[in-house]
Formats: sequence, C-alpha cells, structure tokens
Amino acid sequence: MNDKEKIENCYRQMYHGMTTKDRTALLDVLDESFVLVHMTGMRQSREEFIRAVENGTLNYYSAKHQQMEVGIQGEHADMIGRSLVSAAVFGGGRHTWRLQQKLQLIKKADEWKITESRASTY
Repeated sequence: MNDKEKIENCYRQMYHGMTTKDRTALLDVLDESFVLVHMTGMRQSREEFIRAVENGTLNYYSAKHQQMEVGIQGEHADMIGRSLVSAAVFGGGRHTWRLQQKLQLIKKADEWKITESRASTY
C-alpha cells in the first residue's frame, strides 16, 4: 500500500471507528495530539472526541465516501474527504450531512496518524 492509499485508509478507519463506536480503531488512526474542530468552532481533544462518540453525544450511523483529495509533503500530509454522513449530534435529530473533513496527518514509524480534522459541510 502506498502513502496515498494509507492516508485514505486512515480516513475510512476513522469513520469506521465513529460509526461502530470503536475506541481502538480511533486510537489507531488519531495521533495523541489530535484535535477535532467542529463546524461551530468548538475544539475537542482526541480523548474528548472519543468519549463523545462512546457516550452518544456524537452518534454516527453511516458514511458514504464521495471524494478524497490527498497532498503529501514528506512526513506531513493533508487530505480533504467528502462523505454523506448519517448522524445525530449534540442532542439533535438524525440527518444526512454532506460532511467535509480537512485532515492534517503526520507519518510516524511508517504509519500515518491524523493530527487535526476540521469539519464543515460542502
């Protein structure tokens, strides 16, 4: 698997962890320094984000990936992923969102880890 494929796999694994509430899957792809920046500007650390997924504050039901654009600069990469995501978050109703994640990644010991994700719609 080349670096581009590994990065795309990180994106897919992040969504797998989100939809199945799989802490281990999320820990595998999210760096210790990970920060999620929500559409509202709210920031969550890796642990805060994973806890919110586990406790149902953030409920993700499915994700259909539509587009992935990857840029690699040595040991750093950025990716824009666009997916149709069925979710109910922060006590709201379940909706399908056109969710875009702008990811920053770092390569550590030949593995890519997500350091930041900025969520928006597209």
